[in-house]
Amino acid sequence: MRHRLLSLAGLAAFFGLWTLIALSGLAKPQFLPTPLAVAEEFVRLLQTPFAGYTLEQHLLSSLGRFGLGFALAVAIGVPLGLLMGWFRTLDAIVSPLFDALRFVAPIAWVPFAALWFGTGIGGPVLIIFSGAFPPCLINAYRGAKFVEPRYVEAARMLGASHWRMVTEVLLPASVPSIVAGLRVSAGLGWQSLIGAELIVASSGIGYLMVKGQSNISTDIVMSGMIAIGIVGVVIDVLLRMLQARIERHRR
Repeated sequence: MRHRLLSLAGLAAFFGLWTLIALSGLAKPQFLPTPLAVAEEFVRLLQTPFAGYTLEQHLLSSLGRFGLGFALAVAIGVPLGLLMGWFRTLDAIVSPLFDALRFVAPIAWVPFAALWFGTGIGGPVLIIFSGAFPPCLINAYRGAKFVEPRYVEAARMLGASHWRMVTEVLLPASVPSIVAGLRVSAGLGWQSLIGAELIVASSGIGYLMVKGQSNISTDIVMSGMIAIGIVGVVIDVLLRMLQARIERHRR
């Protein structure tokens, strides 16, 4: 209860300071609206289209792109990480290229996405994938590498094939590490999506913010930021619930 009260006090102090600065005249309302004005604009955007769609429709468009890019990163990253953790030859082949590419910021792929896909869905999906893929692979790889040796030895003694070793030994033992990686991956993927939509999209929250900025409508830009934060928290909470459930099941 004490921690919750402190959290509420922190939020109240933040919004109070924001309101005081906005009302003091240090910045024009056009550039720093009050929290109430932003809240009113947020509600209005839910009902009135801006840049072609309502805020809800922009969010759905962003979530569709995020879902595709994140699912692709998980579908490739997790199996590849497990296989690299078991097959040293594959690890030796993939690691140099992966180690070089994973340090390239997702936003650096924007020029290629724009050239290859224009404003279609392929560009944002590529950028989301580039942000979400590394944590999926790294955590799956680490999970496979740190499996207790006694499990591996027991499976070998029973004559388990490589396929059964990966699917029935490495994968179950690596689940906690994989889920932890999914949380990091989802956060990076969601951030990468917004960066992509600022440049290579014709709908979505990032596109809405760009149009708000071009109209010098700070309240619209802030509404988009609030929507981004809310969705990001919801995604993380869902993954935390999944992680807690898996840990309870393992215990």
